Amino acid sequence: MKTRIPLSTPTMNGTEMSFIQEAFDTNWIAPLGPHVDAFEREIADYIGGTHAAALSSGTAAIHLALKAAGVGPGDVVLCQDLTFAASCNPIMYEKAVPVFIDSERQSWNMYPKALEAAFAKYPHTKAVIAVNLYGTPAKLDAIAEICRAHGAVLIEDAAESLGSTLHAKQTGGFGDIGILSFNGNKIITTSGGGMLLCNDESIVKKAKFWATQARDAARHYQHSELGYNYRMSNICAGIGRGQLTTLDLRIAQKTNIYNTYAAAFNKHDQISMNPVPTNCKSNYWLSCIILEDGSPVTPTDILERLEQENIEGRPIWKPMSLQPYYRHCDFITSEPTSVGHDIFARGLCLPSDVKMTGKQQNLVCDIILDMF
Repeated sequence: MKTRIPLSTPTMNGTEMSFIQEAFDTNWIAPLGPHVDAFEREIADYIGGTHAAALSSGTAAIHLALKAAGVGPGDVVLCQDLTFAASCNPIMYEKAVPVFIDSERQSWNMYPKALEAAFAKYPHTKAVIAVNLYGTPAKLDAIAEICRAHGAVLIEDAAESLGSTLHAKQTGGFGDIGILSFNGNKIITTSGGGMLLCNDESIVKKAKFWATQARDAARHYQHSELGYNYRMSNICAGIGRGQLTTLDLRIAQKTNIYNTYAAAFNKHDQISMNPVPTNCKSNYWLSCIILEDGSPVTPTDILERLEQENIEGRPIWKPMSLQPYYRHCDFITSEPTSVGHDIFARGLCLPSDVKMTGKQQNLVCDIILDMF
C-alpha cells in the first residue's frame, strides 16, 4: 500500500515527555496544576499584553467569550460565513441569533464592507466573531474599528492562526477577546484544548470561574451561576508547553510548504494559492488552492485523484449559510454573488503536514499539474 500523505497531523518534538513525566512524578494528573498555570503565562507572553485561560477546546473558549460579552437569548451575533462550525455553534448554546457575513477575495476572511452592511441591518448586534482562516489574518484592525463604532464586542477566532501577525502584532490579541485552538491538526497541539485571551484580567478570571463549574468561594459546594467543565488538564498543558518550544520552527516549515506549492502552481493560469495580504504574516497552517472559473478540472476531481494515491486533501470549509442546520439564518454579502460560496466551490486544501518530504510534496504537485 502506498505511504499515506496526511493533511496535517500532530508532530512531537521530544520535549513534551519531560513535562508529562513531571506531571506523573508530582501526581498532577487531574485537571489544573502547575503546567496549566505555566502554559497560560507562556501563551500570554507569546501573544503579548494579554491574560489567558487554558480550556478544553477552542469551542469552549468561544462559548465563554460569548458569555463574557453578555450574549443571551435573542441577541444577534455576526459571524464569518466561511469557517468551521465550531466558530458559530456556541452562539446557539446561548440561544442567540447568528447572522453570517461574507468573505473578501484578498484574505478569504470577513469582508469589512459586508460587516458594515450587517450593522446597518442589525444595529443592536451584541458581538462579532471574525476568523483568521487557514492561518491568514483577517482585516482585524478595520473590523475592530467597525465594532467599536457600533458598540459590539469583537471575538477574534484565532484557532487556526497562532503565530500569524498583522502589522507585526500577533493574532489572538486584536479582539476584545481572542481564542486559540490546540486540536490535533493545529500548528501546535495539546491533543485537544484551547485558550481564551483578553487584556482585561477580570474577564479571564470570570472565564476560569465558569470553566470550573462556577463553584462559589464557600466551604461547601455552592453554585450561584451555571458552570461548565471546560478547564484544560495538567497533562495536556504539559504537552502544549513542549509544543510551544518549536512553534517558530513549525511556522517556518509550514511556510516552506506553502512556498513550494506556490512555485509549482503560480505559473499555471488555472490554479492560484490562498492569498496572504502583504501587511501580514501567515503561519500557513493549511496551504490551499483555488481553480479558475471554468476550469476543466474540479476540486472533487483533484481530491478523488489524490485519494487514489493515498494522499489526503480536503474541501474548503463549507460556508455556514449553506449548512442544513443554519440555512434559516440571515446571510449578508455586499457583492452581486457570494465570495465565500465561490471559494468553497472552486477551492481545496492540500497536504500541509510538516513531516511530508520534499519528494512527497513534489508528487502532490505533479499529480495535480498532470490533470491539466
